[in-house]
Amino acid sequence: MAQRVLITAGAAGIGKEIASAYAAIGAKVCICDINQKALDEAAREIPGLKTIFCDVSKRDEIEQMVAEAAATLDGLDVLVNNAGISGETAPVEASDSDQWEAVIKVDVIGTFHVTRCAIPHLKKSAAGSIIVMSSLGGRFGYPNRSAYCTAKMGLIGFAKTLSRELGQYNIRVNAIAPGAVAGDRIERVLQGRASAERKTVDEARAATMSLQSLKQFVDPKDIAALILFLTSGSGKSISGQVLPIDNDAQTSA
Repeated sequence: MAQRVLITAGAAGIGKEIASAYAAIGAKVCICDINQKALDEAAREIPGLKTIFCDVSKRDEIEQMVAEAAATLDGLDVLVNNAGISGETAPVEASDSDQWEAVIKVDVIGTFHVTRCAIPHLKKSAAGSIIVMSSLGGRFGYPNRSAYCTAKMGLIGFAKTLSRELGQYNIRVNAIAPGAVAGDRIERVLQGRASAERKTVDEARAATMSLQSLKQFVDPKDIAALILFLTSGSGKSISGQVLPIDNDAQTSA
């Protein structure tokens, strides 16, 4: 039976790579996103993809989205909690309180509500699996990135707690912790870091690479491949884990 997969923030970037990878192996895939144009483009590019507009900072939209996704897919086997925002790059004392709280609302509270709504459907699966998207920032603190690191560290605790709660229903839960991932997002992060630290973007990039044994950004396709492995039969004995995919970085973006 084809896996039934829901991916949040699946219309672009890492989320779109994950959706494409699942579709390529014959899974039934539904994505949600806040960008309707990107949803439409993804639907044209990925055969059979189902799409739903949803702002994961809004509980009522989440509840409607998960119910619609489960109905569209005729159940749910895999939930990939990919939605998240980075917030500003600024020291704590100079942080914008509204932006700080927005990161927590999307990254942590949004993930909580999506998961809460998905659990009853996952319990009906013979092999339910949840992926929580943390970050290298969930393992290390970064200067000037307090909201992001707080959210990503909190998501690790959430994933580990879920694994203990849901194991009795044969639902596996794992967090993954990417390092600096190739794409537009890391370029914005580097620009913000350079500004906060009064460096050039090239200097910020060099500082990031200096902390990695493999001198390249992570390929989003590799993140998708890791998630497919974890949620497949090959990963049936893996739960409650945090798996880095970071080019052996000690601290990074």
